[in-house]
Amino acid sequence: MITVSTKINSNIEKIWNYWTSPIHIANWTFASSDWHVPFAENDLQINGKFKTRMEAKDGSFGFDFEGIYSNIIENQLIEYHIIDSRKVSIQFIQNQDFVEIIESFDPENENTLELQQQGWQSILDNFKNYVEEN
Repeated sequence: MITVSTKINSNIEKIWNYWTSPIHIANWTFASSDWHVPFAENDLQINGKFKTRMEAKDGSFGFDFEGIYSNIIENQLIEYHIIDSRKVSIQFIQNQDFVEIIESFDPENENTLELQQQGWQSILDNFKNYVEEN
């Protein structure tokens, strides 16, 4: 598994809401500023599905990121399987002054491990910036 993490200066309720609400997901789920999310849906429950449409702003490429939830503990843990069966686990750890998010995922076979780690870390960094700026 590959692991990325960040520490966010905010409360867990806001972080959970921004992570799970489609209106917020569309504002941070991309690795660079030349990408965007025109569509996101999220049924946050066991066996619920999510789908996020990620596209290059110039229209040159896009894909759907989809999965099914397997475990949810509100404000603490989200686990799911991506549509290609890879597993993802996201821990939300409340500390005194911040919340730490630790995200671990099974790698795919098309890109290098380093590139995958950088991409997922960039998305997590976007999330941190979005939460702390709003």
